[in-house]
Amino acid sequence: MPCHLDRRHTLALGLALLAAPLSLAVQAAEPIRIGMSGPFTGGSGPMGVSMRDGARLAVSQINAKGGVLGRPLELVERDDEAKNEVGAQVAQELISKEKVVANVGIINTGVALASARFYQEAQIPLITPGPSGSSLTEQFAPPNTDASYIFRVSLRDRIQVDMIIDEIIRRKFEKPAILADSTNYGHLGRDDLVSALKKKDIKPVAVEKFNVKDVDMTAQLLRSKSAGADVILTYGVGPELAQIANGMAKLGWKVPIVGSWTLSMPNFIENAGANSEGARMPQTIILSNPDAKKKAFIDGFAKISGGTRIPGPVWAAQGYDTVYILAAAITQAGSTAGPKIQHALENLNTKVDGLIMTYDKPFSAADHEAFKDTSVAVMGEVRSGTIVATSEDKKGTN
Repeated sequence: MPCHLDRRHTLALGLALLAAPLSLAVQAAEPIRIGMSGPFTGGSGPMGVSMRDGARLAVSQINAKGGVLGRPLELVERDDEAKNEVGAQVAQELISKEKVVANVGIINTGVALASARFYQEAQIPLITPGPSGSSLTEQFAPPNTDASYIFRVSLRDRIQVDMIIDEIIRRKFEKPAILADSTNYGHLGRDDLVSALKKKDIKPVAVEKFNVKDVDMTAQLLRSKSAGADVILTYGVGPELAQIANGMAKLGWKVPIVGSWTLSMPNFIENAGANSEGARMPQTIILSNPDAKKKAFIDGFAKISGGTRIPGPVWAAQGYDTVYILAAAITQAGSTAGPKIQHALENLNTKVDGLIMTYDKPFSAADHEAFKDTSVAVMGEVRSGTIVATSEDKKGTN
């Protein structure tokens, strides 16, 4: 009799184990550790936190459906403070100590440039949703190396600059002044602007520089005004952009501001207040009039972040999509080995249904840029404290 009871108990236990949710098995498996580094504090914080929370949302959704290769994804998060030297240290820590299989973070161009070589040397993919400096994916591209491990899901500066120049030409501005910050981001963006303007036979009437944490742009603005500027083109990170708009208001000088996508950051819009109205910038996504898919993303983001708004929708969406692209690559590779993930990224054979777009073979051995041209982007405009698509942009439903 006890023997029959033991059999029944064994059978019941076996059936219970078979009926256990897949998520429990995934939770018990060794996690796949993925780096998520970025500026979670400071002037670039709104971008970094948005990227991180977008990635967290994607990870939570993927894990709820069984993870990848039967294993949960785990983000290993580090604040790089938007400092190049800290970013380089974080990269080495994530690679050597934390044993991440890839990094899906980084916002600032300078930090990415300082960190990229560590990922390249370790043969660990860096799939970054933040930096826009045009040269980032070029430094290790063949024939410089046999295989590059640096990929980007972000709108590089050369594409943004093309959109900025098209915007001022369409609006018939002929005397632009450029105000760029002294970071790698501002320096490279300024150079791209000057080069693109030259191709259109337009010479900026002033090219001015400012530093991070500068609170007075009067001298640069006065020189630009005296030179007859009819539009201000900006390339900078952080609240300093608000000092440009506020400085113009103090001078009683009103010309349009058109610049890179950082004009969509809340520390520009909130610090400039009414002076931010009408500023225009490229965006890969605008959430002011969301469809059902974007509404679900907004709701999911709110649960992850605990907030009522997304500080930087562009970086949140790009962080979200980047995790899904990496998950597809690991699935295809059937492995977490860096070289196999790298090869899968260059040869993805399944489409990734992202928030910004559907990624159909986003990368190749010759091209590690997910966004190829201006077709994925729209021009956004600050209106009453939020970003909307410009009335001229036919892709404004994005």
